[in-house]
Amino acid sequence: MKAIAIQTYGGPEGLAVVDLPAPAPAAGQVVIATEAVGVGGVDTVIRSGALAAYGFKEGHIPGSEVAGTVTAVGDGVDASWIGGRVWAFTGTGGAYVEQALAPVEEIVLLPVNLSAVDAVTLGSSGVVAHFGLRHAHFAPGETVLVRGAAGSIGIMAVQLAARGEQLRRLGATHVLDRSGDGGEPAPAGYDVIIDVVAGKDMPSFFDRLNPNGRMVAVGAVAGQPPADFGTKIMAAFQKSMSFAAFSAATVTGADRRAVRSEQFAAASRGEIETVVHEVLPLHAAVLAHQKMDAGEVFGRIVLTP
Repeated sequence: MKAIAIQTYGGPEGLAVVDLPAPAPAAGQVVIATEAVGVGGVDTVIRSGALAAYGFKEGHIPGSEVAGTVTAVGDGVDASWIGGRVWAFTGTGGAYVEQALAPVEEIVLLPVNLSAVDAVTLGSSGVVAHFGLRHAHFAPGETVLVRGAAGSIGIMAVQLAARGEQLRRLGATHVLDRSGDGGEPAPAGYDVIIDVVAGKDMPSFFDRLNPNGRMVAVGAVAGQPPADFGTKIMAAFQKSMSFAAFSAATVTGADRRAVRSEQFAAASRGEIETVVHEVLPLHAAVLAHQKMDAGEVFGRIVLTP
């Protein structure tokens, strides 16, 4: 089968099409004939080599979510899954492939009228947005700033709680630039900040929190924040601000599956909008990552084998 591998860490040109043996499912796994692959911000971070210290090596297959049809199951997996259209989480890699492996506990059946492209646009981002807002204890009547709102997680966070008019149409009342400046009409402070970006500018956003405000980092597409970012909180001690990191890995599998099923159903009814920036063939992964690095993506880029 064809796959995309990171042959050299660094820029997008380090990605290459490779031939791999067709996968065989181990116990508890399924094989999925891939129809769509979601391209995520973390894929570009891994490709850059920034996470090499966490065990990622050259030859790594990027991507974490696919949608398609189950073609084979391993020992201990109900054979009735074969032929089912599913969304699947493949882990920290293994998705940029024509045939993907996934644990059976990380697959969710898709509504018949939801496309594979829409599924990988919503599958991971919707869950992170849902539980990220819950982690922040976001309550009715509070204000929320979504930093990185043009990405798939940010778009879902905006819808569940708009670049320019596109974000306003999806539910945002004010749209700020990357520095956090929104002009005179924008609120001076927010009760909650959902941060997909992190990076060196993250500490400046503590200035945007109201008293008792909470910032939750749900991603780090711009890299790690400065080591001393917590000094901003301590310097404003009397505002009782707080910071937390959130990973969907801390949510039980049953809860993740339940929310995904609900969100897929809502999307199939038109109640949640999936925003697809562009659909590209699998072999155009380099182009997809170039677009991600350039910051020109609104929503999700999807690869199709």
